[in-house]
Amino acid sequence: MPVFEYKGFDGAGAAVTGVIDADTPKVARTRLRRQGVFPTEVKEQTGKAARGTGLNMEIDVAQYLEFITARDIAQMTAQLSVLIGAAVPLAESLGALVDQTEKAKLKVVLSRVKERVNEGSTLADAMSDHPKVFDELFVSMVRAGERTGALAEVLDRLSRFADANVKLQGQIVSALAYPLLMAVVGVMLLAGIFLGVLPQVRTMFASFGGEENLPVITKVVFFFGDMLVGWGWLVPVVAIGAWFVFRRWVSTAAGREKFDRFKLTVPVIGKMNRLVAVSRFCRTLGTLLVSGVPIITALGIVRDVVGNTIIAETITRASENIQEGQSIARPLDESGQFPPMVIHMIKVGERTGELERMLNLIADAYDEQVENAVNAVTSLLGPLTIVVMGGVVFIVALGLLTPMQQLSSSIRTSI
Repeated sequence: MPVFEYKGFDGAGAAVTGVIDADTPKVARTRLRRQGVFPTEVKEQTGKAARGTGLNMEIDVAQYLEFITARDIAQMTAQLSVLIGAAVPLAESLGALVDQTEKAKLKVVLSRVKERVNEGSTLADAMSDHPKVFDELFVSMVRAGERTGALAEVLDRLSRFADANVKLQGQIVSALAYPLLMAVVGVMLLAGIFLGVLPQVRTMFASFGGEENLPVITKVVFFFGDMLVGWGWLVPVVAIGAWFVFRRWVSTAAGREKFDRFKLTVPVIGKMNRLVAVSRFCRTLGTLLVSGVPIITALGIVRDVVGNTIIAETITRASENIQEGQSIARPLDESGQFPPMVIHMIKVGERTGELERMLNLIADAYDEQVENAVNAVTSLLGPLTIVVMGGVVFIVALGLLTPMQQLSSSIRTSI
């Protein structure tokens, strides 16, 4: 059933906007009048940024810049958990979310989910029609919650799980903002020196007898200045080309495996990447198992969301072990990719029947370690960026000031 976006006035004369599902615009207007809304505009909302054809095409530029973020999904999930926990019917809860959300794309998705639920579909099946918004992890947990009758609790776990991921991403982005700003300022400063100051200095040196007797460091600075002026346009071209080549290489199975292995072994950053992967494995698997998802299905989901093919292969072997009636800890231990503490706690969890609890305890401990590692690494990036950019600027300044000092000394001597 189509979804229509409307604008109008309520019985008190206040302006109202929203969406409504109906077969035609005429039916939508009729339903709105029955609800006490007097519509002034009713148009079909397709979720696309362009409507119409030819010269009559309308392009909504704002929708091109609108994205459904992980934070949006986390907030929506938390709100739905509260509504369902308060015994509000599912269709009515979805309707409240549709009215409350401000993003047009998410409003359309929720409207279509509500429509499917009204037609008798389960919430998980309705959400599975929108894989770009609700991933396999989300849908599987919702399906398990519906099957066990604990949908509100599962949605609450999902919202907290999503909040933790959003928090980690926010910490990384905020920590990288200052070093990135310093790098940009440094590059702009160097560009100003090479493009603005350097030509004038070279002209002055040329008027005093040329560049043959200049120090080596000054000649090196002039060489890079010539390269920047004459071939500087090649820098972004080469960078973009290298990026595309790298993406094509990583998209291959062999390239992705080598790059993922490199991410786990590179000094300093490798340890942090391993901590993130292990924490994600434990948190996701623990959350799925607590929510009632079968362990084989849960491992298949975790394998796809862990974000590293090396660890994903280990998870695949663990799944095969379980199907053969063996332990999950053995292939994890043999891979060498998981720390001994994780292996030990998983063994204890399997032996005592509290695997879900142990996984969540591991995830809590590793989340703290990930946060500390991120803070430690990113706290070094700022000073390191300043040192590198300051060193480059110092070399450039030394290359320019050394011959000027020699020139000044020779002028005083001749006088």
